[in-house]
Amino acid sequence: MSDSDPQVVFRTQSTIEADVVSGLLETRGIEAVVSSGSPQAIFPLTVSGLGEVRLTVRGQQAERARRLIAEFGRQVSDRVTRIRDEFRAVEEALGYRFRDPGLLEHALTHRSRAHEDASGGVRDNESLEFLGDAVLGFVISDRLFRECPDWNEGQKSKARAALVSSAALARVGERLGLGDHLLLGRGEERTGGRTKRSLIADTFEAVVAAVYLDGGIEAADRFIELWFRPQLDAVRAGEVSPGMTRDHKSALQERLQSQERGLPRYEIVGTSGPAHRRVFETEIRVGDEALARGEGRSKKESEQRAAERALAALDGSGQEPAP
Repeated sequence: MSDSDPQVVFRTQSTIEADVVSGLLETRGIEAVVSSGSPQAIFPLTVSGLGEVRLTVRGQQAERARRLIAEFGRQVSDRVTRIRDEFRAVEEALGYRFRDPGLLEHALTHRSRAHEDASGGVRDNESLEFLGDAVLGFVISDRLFRECPDWNEGQKSKARAALVSSAALARVGERLGLGDHLLLGRGEERTGGRTKRSLIADTFEAVVAAVYLDGGIEAADRFIELWFRPQLDAVRAGEVSPGMTRDHKSALQERLQSQERGLPRYEIVGTSGPAHRRVFETEIRVGDEALARGEGRSKKESEQRAAERALAALDGSGQEPAP
């Protein structure tokens, strides 16, 4: 083999580990090509748990790359062990044990943390959110198709929208305690990212994708069944699940009008996130008074969430708004 021939310098079963090592090599001026070593792979890169991932470099850089990887070895090994230990509590809450704990780390990593990493080996969870949204929508659609055969398309669509809304996903994520385990950048940490419901909802979708990549569609199906069975049963029974299908805007309007306060105004006060995952923040005002704010992936959803919070505040105070 000549010095000009590409050489494989690293092999692993984890795409997360491969990305970390690749990023570290690139910081030393060595370009590494990541490829799948599985002959059955459909895509150029394999996903974690489904085959071998290889790092290939130019022949003349191979010896130096191997030396650097050997130096990184202890650090990478300690890092993987740390991931496994740190996220054991998350796995117990999820009811799922990951074969590749790096996938769980990926799912919990917000873009603010990735942007602060100088090595380039840390990826945020936005791609996993995209995949998780599709997996969740598919499984819920399958459930509604099989369990509600007499419903028309419109009924199934409305039920699915309610079940996978940002507010509904945030509630599941809060029950799991995902906010406590998010990997955030310093700025996002300071601005209360752990309690942002839109962020928790997005992270839950990323977790769904991580389960799917780690264990396949059957594992994802079992995971979604575990956390959505009560909501599915409530929909089938025609019940109103708290905060899921209730029209909070109408309820708030009726509450305020009964006190002769007039109609609430809904104002968009902010937006965040990438264009394909835009999050809207709405504030409700009555006269000069701000009642509550809410977030959602659409203007309507953010309005409903704001109305829900306003009603909760009124109920919690034990008194109606002052005239």
